[in-house]
Amino acid sequence: QVQLVESGGGLVQAGGSLRLACAASGRTFSTYATAWFRQTPGKEREFVATINWSGGFTYYADSVKGRFTISRDNAKNTVYLQMNSLKPEDTAVYYCATRTTGVLGTNRDEYDYWGLGTQVTVSS
Repeated sequence: QVQLVESGGGLVQAGGSLRLACAASGRTFSTYATAWFRQTPGKEREFVATINWSGGFTYYADSVKGRFTISRDNAKNTVYLQMNSLKPEDTAVYYCATRTTGVLGTNRDEYDYWGLGTQVTVSS
């Protein structure tokens, strides 16, 4: 069993930055691929970024490529999402998710464990 807790959300002006963190319990977390998704009211949860177990491979949604960076520190059982040049359309609840395999995945149905989310609001 893995428990995920997101933190770092908040209110920021357009053009600003935030760093989200996803802290995990469980010794095997370091062998799992992890991703960030986001959701706004009335819309489906959408993929943002994913990282493989070692941190050597990453993949991003086109909408965030070049602005967001996903990374991980397996010694701390934590995955991060550095978000720069934020736009109002990035406003959403951001969720961390992990899957019991080390390879990347962009489909939310492929993920086994989810956090409760953290709100990010970008004002114009």
